[in-house]
Amino acid sequence: MIDPGTVERIHDTAEIADVVQDFVTLKRRGVNYIGLCPFHNEKTPSFIVSPAKGIFKCFGCGKGGNSVNFIMEHEQLSYVEALRYLAKKYHIEIHEQEETQEQIEQRNERESMMIVSAYAQKYFTKILHNDDQGRNVGLAYFRQRGIRDDIIKKFELGYCLDSKSGFTDAAMQQGYQLEFLEKTGLTIKRDNWIRDRFAARVIFPIHNIAGRVIAFGGRTLKSDKKIAKYLNSPESEIYHKSNILYGMFQAKREITKKELCYLVEGYTDVLAFHQAGIENVVASSGTSLTSNQIRLIKRFTDNITIIYDGDDAGIKASIRGIDLILEQGLNVKVLLLPQGEDPDSFARSMSATELTTYIEQNKVDFINFKTNLLLKNTDNDPVTRAKVISEIVRSISMIPEPIVRSVYIKECSSLLDVKEEILYQEIRKIKQKESEDLQNKQARQQRIQEQEAPTTPLISQGKDLKCQAEEREIIRILLKFKNYKLFEETLEDNTVEIVTVGDFIVNEIEAEEWTLFNPVYQTILEESTNLPSDTDFNCQRHFTIHQNEQVSRVTSDILAEKYTESNRWKNNGSYVESEEDVLGSLVPKIVIEYKMARVKLLEKQILEQMNTINFNEDPESFMQLQQQMMNLKKVEKVLSENLGKRAITG
Repeated sequence: MIDPGTVERIHDTAEIADVVQDFVTLKRRGVNYIGLCPFHNEKTPSFIVSPAKGIFKCFGCGKGGNSVNFIMEHEQLSYVEALRYLAKKYHIEIHEQEETQEQIEQRNERESMMIVSAYAQKYFTKILHNDDQGRNVGLAYFRQRGIRDDIIKKFELGYCLDSKSGFTDAAMQQGYQLEFLEKTGLTIKRDNWIRDRFAARVIFPIHNIAGRVIAFGGRTLKSDKKIAKYLNSPESEIYHKSNILYGMFQAKREITKKELCYLVEGYTDVLAFHQAGIENVVASSGTSLTSNQIRLIKRFTDNITIIYDGDDAGIKASIRGIDLILEQGLNVKVLLLPQGEDPDSFARSMSATELTTYIEQNKVDFINFKTNLLLKNTDNDPVTRAKVISEIVRSISMIPEPIVRSVYIKECSSLLDVKEEILYQEIRKIKQKESEDLQNKQARQQRIQEQEAPTTPLISQGKDLKCQAEEREIIRILLKFKNYKLFEETLEDNTVEIVTVGDFIVNEIEAEEWTLFNPVYQTILEESTNLPSDTDFNCQRHFTIHQNEQVSRVTSDILAEKYTESNRWKNNGSYVESEEDVLGSLVPKIVIEYKMARVKLLEKQILEQMNTINFNEDPESFMQLQQQMMNLKKVEKVLSENLGKRAITG
């Protein structure tokens, strides 16, 4: 359990923009920041960060909250785990008892796998430096490759002993469960025997974007060709290789700073670049580039340079990745290294300045690269040439921005000696086919939905949908103006009592003996009565950093709304600039509107009951309901008359 004082300090220190910028590239827009949402795929930024309010809000997918909520959502952590994460980031000491084995077992599966992976990294690193076999085999290999000790430490490299189950035995002796060792892929279990997956391999830990170890890559040092040279962790609850780029955790700040990401193939390529002083580099780890990996890069920069070695077969297999990059709207350049060189060897052969200069002078646009690659060895065959042109045009058609697309068409026309109009015609054909395919797909999905749709009417989703707009407005005003003076009231003993906005709202609702339909709103309303009433107390912040995650999220979401002044706040034909200026009319009207909504809801319920009663069989019940309806109509009339007229002067 983290004490409230520490929680408060974490919230005070974890400035929202600073936290979010670890994961999203933000650009200032007025008093706020804007960027691409990390929680859904978007091409136009709708993700807003408000330093003044201490919250984030995406107007595309609807997610919002404070710094802790962001870490919870992004890293899939619990509330307490997110607090620990931020405490570590800002070097805030948390006094907690060390977790017992029982507590570890009680953690959810995902966190248990994270814990096992963290232990494995520390174990492999310890073996590399402190065990004779680790030093003589693993550390010797890294040094033979010219990798410095500071890079070994930075990437937490390690070594797994050449034994059947040395690591597994050590982990289980420390209390880690075989279940999670197996689920992370660290241990392979078959019937009655177990063995270490990465035995006799140097280890490359794979970190998520927050720096937590989620998987491993292992390279064998044996010459047996029957053994796979590289072996990666299998897919698991915490590791999906299509979403991860090796080195992104170590590179993200530099990528943002340089506005550029270098993409290489393997682990050692990344290490070599870092050793040369270039840190804005990530690796696809030998797998085909995926859309999710590209979107991960796009969160930090729109510019990417792919660095290939001289292997033609590998380049042709990877060229699909360029099309995916174009489709995501990134600016892509390609560097083809000299024959026989790879990023690892090439980076180790020169300084950072020399390497950067070489890349800048030799990188080419994707059209030049793809054209030269595809036209190679075609012997000017017209059929083959036509196929190449079609392939390049297809790539250009994937570029989402029309202006950028037109620039590439012009370049392609000049390079391939084809009229621009012909290229535009080809792109129109491609776009038309894509549109038709999309329409057909949507039509198929619609037919499936109609076939699967229930034949009976939908059942009401519950009371939490009733009066939502009115209740939300009441809570919004309560959060913003709880302790603001609304009016003064003279009591029987002639003393004067100040009635605040919060007092008025709570008293009006309690007088009717109502409970808000939305349970989160009701929690906020009830708790507000126990909060300090002085004007210095920040009610918004209290609920924004609330330990109840739902309360915190709802508060942040309400405060992030783009509220627009309504015509009802007109004063003598002119718009009033601030809600604060019209609280005397604003607050009563909001309360009356809520009462009106509740009355109409009661009328609807009574009418439904009356429709179920046969007057001839039960005239008494029918007459009682009719009388209730008449009373409600009278209340509705009074409320309607007061609506737009009532104002409080203080």
